[in-house]
Amino acid sequence: MALSRYKLGQLIELTTETNKNNSFGVNDVKGMTITKQIIPTKANVSTADLEKFLVIHPTEFVFNPRTHGKHIGFGYNSTGKSFIISWNNIGFRVKKEVKEVVSPEYLFLHFNRVEWDREACFRSWGSSTEVFTWNALCEMEIDLPPLSTQQKYVDIYKAMVANQQCYERGLEDLKLGIDAFIDEIKHKSETTPVRELLKEVDVRNESGEITIAHGINIAKQFMPSVADTNGVDLTKYKLVEKNQFAFSGMQTGRDECIRIALNKAGTPIIISPAYTVFECKNDIVLEEYILMWFSRGESDRRGWFMSDSSIRSNLDLDRFYETRLPIPNKDVQKSIVDIYNVYTERKRINEQLKSQIKNICPILIRGSLEET
Repeated sequence: MALSRYKLGQLIELTTETNKNNSFGVNDVKGMTITKQIIPTKANVSTADLEKFLVIHPTEFVFNPRTHGKHIGFGYNSTGKSFIISWNNIGFRVKKEVKEVVSPEYLFLHFNRVEWDREACFRSWGSSTEVFTWNALCEMEIDLPPLSTQQKYVDIYKAMVANQQCYERGLEDLKLGIDAFIDEIKHKSETTPVRELLKEVDVRNESGEITIAHGINIAKQFMPSVADTNGVDLTKYKLVEKNQFAFSGMQTGRDECIRIALNKAGTPIIISPAYTVFECKNDIVLEEYILMWFSRGESDRRGWFMSDSSIRSNLDLDRFYETRLPIPNKDVQKSIVDIYNVYTERKRINEQLKSQIKNICPILIRGSLEET
C-alpha cells in the first residue's frame, strides 16, 4: 500500500480546555523539555492563576511556541493521567475522524526527531525571540504508512522505553541503598578535616610536553579546557598525575558545586595555574572515597554555604581545608566506593539508553516508510 501524504492541519486540532474549576493544583503543573519529555514545572506557580492553565489529557500533545536555539520544547502525554500547563504553551490532539489514519504515538515519533526540529525552527519567525506558530505547524507535511505499520514501529519504541524505565527504577533503588550506607557512615565515623587528608602539590609542565589543557566541569570530571590557550605559556600550567586531585574554588556559590576532580587515567594532564593540585597525605583514606564524598549534593550545598560573598562566590582554600569528612576503616571505604562505582556506571548506561531511544526515532520513521 502506498504512502499517504497529509498536512498536519488535516490530522490535528487545538485543545482549549482550561482548568476553570481548579480541578488541578500546583502539583499537577508540568512543563516540557527540548528533548521532548514532560517534567514537573521548574517555574514558581504558587501565586499563578491556575484557572487559565491548559488541561492536557492522555494521548494529547503540547509545545512551547518560543524556540530554544535549534530545538522546540515539546511533549506527549503518554501517561494515564491528565495534567495542566501554562496558558502560553499550545496543546493539541489528533482529530477523532482520523484515528484510523494516524496513531498519536506514531505522530510523536515523527516529532521526536532532529529533522523535525530543524524544519520547525526554519518555519519559525521573529528577531530576538523566534516563534513557531500553530499555523506553521499545521502547514507542515507528513507521509503516513498504514496504521498497522505505524503500530508495529510504535511497539518497538515502547518496548525500548519500557526496558530503559525498568533499568532506571533499579538505578533509583541502588541510589537509595547508597544514601542509607552513607548516612550510617556519617553518624558512626569520626570526622577529619581535609587539611589532614590532602596536601598541596605544585609541579609545572616545564618541558611543555603536554599541550592540551583541561578544566573541571560540574560533574567533577576533567574536560578539555574551553579557554583559548593560543599564545599561552603552557609550561606554567600545573601537572595532575594519576590519583591526584585538582580543585577550583571559583564560582562555587554561583554554580552550587565544588569543582574537584580525580585523575584516574594513567597519564598526567595539565590545568590552569589558578587551580590547586592535591594528593593524599597518607594511606588512611582512598582517593576515590574522597571524590565520592564530594560528588554528593549535600557536599555541594555545604560548599555553597561556605562560599564568600564576593560576586564570584568563591570557596577559599582555607574554608575548603575546614571541610570535615567521616573516615571509616579502609574496608568500609572500599565497599561504598565499589557500590558507588557500580551506580555511576549504571547511570552512564542509563543515559546511553535514553540517548539511543532518542536516536532510534528517525530510524523507526524511515523503516516504516520504506516498508510500505
